[in-house]
Amino acid sequence: MIKHILLSICLCFVTIAISAQTRAVTATGEEVLLYSNGSWEFLEEDGGLSTEIPFSSVTYRKDINSNFLVKSKSFDVGVFINSREWSFTKSEVDEDSEYEFQLKGEDLYAMAITERVGIPLDMMAEVALVNARDVAPNIRMIKEEYRIVNGLKILFLQMSGSISGFEVTYLGYYYSNENGTVQLITYTATTLLEEYRPESEKFLNGLVEL
Repeated sequence: MIKHILLSICLCFVTIAISAQTRAVTATGEEVLLYSNGSWEFLEEDGGLSTEIPFSSVTYRKDINSNFLVKSKSFDVGVFINSREWSFTKSEVDEDSEYEFQLKGEDLYAMAITERVGIPLDMMAEVALVNARDVAPNIRMIKEEYRIVNGLKILFLQMSGSISGFEVTYLGYYYSNENGTVQLITYTATTLLEEYRPESEKFLNGLVEL
């Protein structure tokens, strides 16, 4: 049951649509997003985005036990997983979502979402947040930072939000090059986050460019 609830909330991440909003600056110097329907919102409201994303001083590498490579067929990325701990299937949710993962017997899930369009990393935080609000209007950005992961510059995002009273937290790695974009996202109930955070981090750190 919990998987179906979590998965329905996670669908908000499946499409990165950058044409639906435009970034602008007001006469007083405040940044806003302008939408095609004429509405707008401040970029720096509570739960929104900071003006500068920090860079982690930690270098991240794949776990020694993550030795099974799941390759994207969309472009040149993959994720190393520990196949004894994680199961995976081709996604049946959306054509942009290639794979679904589950920590075996547990309530921690993940998705690999790929597109054959390169999107600048500095745009992806706001795009992910705006898209997520279509499904979970109260979603908020908890943490954002750049990381070096297996030699790649990655954007890490942590977001939390609720739908129908069910609170979910997402930890995600976002990477893009000239050939495409990948969102590698783990998700679970917010109450289970700290229990599953080590496994989430190990899973995410399996992301590599091929």
